[in-house]
Amino acid sequence: MRTDDDGADPVDTRLGVRLAELRTEHGWSLGELADRSGVSRSTLSRAERAEISPTASLLNRLCAVYGRTMSQLLSEVEAEPAPVVRAADQSLWQDRASGFVRRSVSPPHSALRGELVEARLSPGADIAYDRPPVAGLEQHLWVLEGALDVTAQDTEHHLGTGDCLRMRVWGPTRFRCAAPEGVRYLLAVVRP
Repeated sequence: MRTDDDGADPVDTRLGVRLAELRTEHGWSLGELADRSGVSRSTLSRAERAEISPTASLLNRLCAVYGRTMSQLLSEVEAEPAPVVRAADQSLWQDRASGFVRRSVSPPHSALRGELVEARLSPGADIAYDRPPVAGLEQHLWVLEGALDVTAQDTEHHLGTGDCLRMRVWGPTRFRCAAPEGVRYLLAVVRP
């Protein structure tokens, strides 16, 4: 992970700036955003100043408030994507606290509704989202290596290598690594 001279991750720095811009565009104070997202004012402030690297759960809450997918938000801090994205140029983001690593294989584009994301969860990783970033988001999850337990709409699905789960996301979801060696999966995301 690259860092600036002051030790900050440049993606976290650009992400913080974009989060502050979004809040300003909506005309919200930190307190108003805290009320809408359920995230404390201090955490929001620290994320906007890039004093912390936001977790996947925190970004999901903010995406829900702003009506964006996580990939859309992350793409807004990157350059306009080219038609061909070389492996070395695919943006990587990680939530160190949960053991979640996310590679944007085909970044979102304003003219397209779909994107591909490669995800890795460390052994024992457990990520819960209290709401989808966009209601009715279509997801196709294909396990490439390992095992994953996914809970969506109160139904738990145990997925092994090669299994694929198709779902529309309306409420809370949970992703738990069910393999001692971790799990790697591909997620196709389609905005409604």
